[in-house]
Amino acid sequence: MKTVFGPVPSRRLGQSLGIDPVPFKTCNWNCVYCQLGRTVQFTLERREYVARTEILEQVQIILAEHPRSAVDWITFVGSGETTLHSELGWLINAVKQETDLPVAVITNGTLLHLPEVRRELNAADAVMPSLDAASEQLYRKINRPHPSLTLEKLMSGLRDFRAEYQGQLWVEVMLIKGQNDGVAELQALSTALEQIQADEIHLLLPTRPPAEPWVEPPDESNLQRALLILGQRARLIAETSGEFDMSSERNVTDALLSILTRHPMREKDLLETLQKWTPGHEAQTLETLQTTGQVQLIERRGIRFWGTGQAHYTTKKENSRQPEYYIKK
Repeated sequence: MKTVFGPVPSRRLGQSLGIDPVPFKTCNWNCVYCQLGRTVQFTLERREYVARTEILEQVQIILAEHPRSAVDWITFVGSGETTLHSELGWLINAVKQETDLPVAVITNGTLLHLPEVRRELNAADAVMPSLDAASEQLYRKINRPHPSLTLEKLMSGLRDFRAEYQGQLWVEVMLIKGQNDGVAELQALSTALEQIQADEIHLLLPTRPPAEPWVEPPDESNLQRALLILGQRARLIAETSGEFDMSSERNVTDALLSILTRHPMREKDLLETLQKWTPGHEAQTLETLQTTGQVQLIERRGIRFWGTGQAHYTTKKENSRQPEYYIKK
């Protein structure tokens, strides 16, 4: 499967050409809210998981196939943790030599305590790290990090990066009902975010299928309270809307799998996309992929989503048997 996908609609970046430099669910977090399910390869190892030249060639081909107006941003966004790819800095600079399109990096921010990672990300136009909790206990409950990662390492990396970085720093906060949406938790987050001095604070909600079935968005009153406590730089990021471009793959099946591996879709949106690319064969295409195990149906809060068959989403029965601070082996 290609590591470059889209363009796909992004909640903040318009039509985004995605670059996924790590294998599926290779990560140093195992977040309860992850839309791609539980972590498969739980690691801190930085290496060249996919050859940098191979990734660049894919970018060159897709850029040549699309008019400049069809892409708004090029986004490094892993189906795991993006900065685990050891050649990320080389890739960012190489892409910027190919196009004048702005480059964004979505990361959990855990490796920003490493000077080399900060240097690599300095060339990006926007960097989007995460901060979902301001206490070690809640950090470990929500993000379930690798045992050697601590909240203080995350915070020190974010502070150091802000001091060096000249681009746009947008810190993401995933709000979860009953976890980090209370007054005390939000006030602690506000204090932590003040240390970072991000340009914007992006509030996200688990509207795509979370790994754990108990994860839900906050109530409207708690959401409004979060916006108030976190201040003027905070804004709610709306649900994605827009067209999924599947023209860069040889066939619709490959294109669909490339998207679903990184971006589970609501059944309604998926059928609308298939209607455009395989008119009259939407149900047949989906049934074939499900029969072969390449895609799966995930239900959360009564909503039907479709995602890659590689992912593991916990059922309510499984969840009742798992410890609160589960870490994928």
